Amino acid sequence: MEYVYAALLLHKAGKEIDESSVQAVLSAAGIAVNESRVKALVASLDGVDIEDAISKAAAAPVAGGAAPAAAAEEEAPAEDKKAEEESGMAGLGALFG
Repeated sequence: MEYVYAALLLHKAGKEIDESSVQAVLSAAGIAVNESRVKALVASLDGVDIEDAISKAAAAPVAGGAAPAAAAEEEAPAEDKKAEEESGMAGLGALFG
């Protein structure tokens, strides 16, 4: 997830998203850099319009009901909460191909 955050931060700053800049952001944050993951991220973002991907993700309907958050947390078992968190995280990965 940190790798995607680094790419989004670079995009927001108007910087080029390349291997060296992603590595620099991750290193500055104190994260041990895996070069193959950086290469995979940069390759997967090649030709992707990040603004378009963000706007499509923001407009996408959210799965689930309209129950108040407090009531939903009280009723949902821990396994269901974990599944919801994982599915939400998977959706973020879809932003970048």
